[in-house]
Amino acid sequence: MPWREVSMSESRREFVRLALVEGANRRELCRRFGIHPDTGYKWLARWQAGECDLADRSRRPHTSPLRSPADLEARVVGMRLEHSAWGARKIAHRLMRDGVAIPAVSTVHAILFRHGLIVPPPGGAPASGRFEKEAPNLLWQMDFKGWIRLGDGRPCHPLTVIDDHSRFCPGLEACLDQQETTVRTRLERIFRRHGLPEAFFVDNGQPWGDSRGATWSRLGVWLTRLGVGLIHATPYHPQSRGKNERFHRSLKAELFALRRFRDSSELQAALDDWRDLYNHERPHQALAMATPAERWRQSPRSMPEHLPEPIYDQGEIVRRVPLTKDYIAFKGRLWKVPRAFRGEALAIRPLDRDGTYGVFFAANHITTIDLTKPKSVGHLSEQPSVISPV
Repeated sequence: MPWREVSMSESRREFVRLALVEGANRRELCRRFGIHPDTGYKWLARWQAGECDLADRSRRPHTSPLRSPADLEARVVGMRLEHSAWGARKIAHRLMRDGVAIPAVSTVHAILFRHGLIVPPPGGAPASGRFEKEAPNLLWQMDFKGWIRLGDGRPCHPLTVIDDHSRFCPGLEACLDQQETTVRTRLERIFRRHGLPEAFFVDNGQPWGDSRGATWSRLGVWLTRLGVGLIHATPYHPQSRGKNERFHRSLKAELFALRRFRDSSELQAALDDWRDLYNHERPHQALAMATPAERWRQSPRSMPEHLPEPIYDQGEIVRRVPLTKDYIAFKGRLWKVPRAFRGEALAIRPLDRDGTYGVFFAANHITTIDLTKPKSVGHLSEQPSVISPV
């Protein structure tokens, strides 16, 4: 016959019934049921007091004098539900800023844990050690977050721009493509509102890089004319752009998780709201729980009304690259230059070694002419290199 499982409550009721039988040897019953006599007499007392279930009682104390007040717990839980990716530190500092007395960050953590709102972070402990520019606007980081599918079926590529020093986000744009014209239009609007940075830190992808390995792009040329440098990250080293990657994780967790947007207009409105929250309200752990806006300063460099032309000294050899060709004429021959400089004026300056000339865009040495090598030797645009006749 099948084995019949007996619940703990049934076993205890059976013990009590047998113990109440006249003449029962209660100590022997305790031995047979594998319990201490004190436990047996406790069950008897509960039964005689009218308790029929005999289930285990909670060991929770009747009062918790050190427990946080109910209104405080409600504020903590409410803020966590409103900002699901915020941890105890951010919530504590935000509540203190609102005038709420918080005993300790550990108290907020305990409240979150007690309400089942603590989730272990993925990937283990965070990386230690980082670099940081000493002032705002010395370096901005720019990248596309991974694309998302909109409700109308079109892909969208959120463009993110953050300041390296303050983590302030001057731009968060819903772009329908990753083309140079789109990025330039969005950057123009950001520059007119927040001013120009000294330089951008970017990866090697388009539109700030070139799929063939060239680092000069049309966007890079445009930024150079504005006096903004373009620094490319070392390939296959995403850790060098940790601030941008961390920003993307926050954006995903706090805005994109389990949400879908009908079109780019709806997404842009959501990005604007989240950017305002991120810049002005959300405490940042890397900033000692200050907000990015508290460390941000407006750039003193304004966006010019007209794009400046590079200035060359009088008497320099200057050649303008044709709009449809990738070469310049020098010494009776044609020399290849990066495609990004179509239509731009370049200067040719002699170098230290005889027969070699540098090709410059403003102060930037973009490639080298070597008159001593008549044959083609290839062309690498990401560093000064020999260029050859067509």
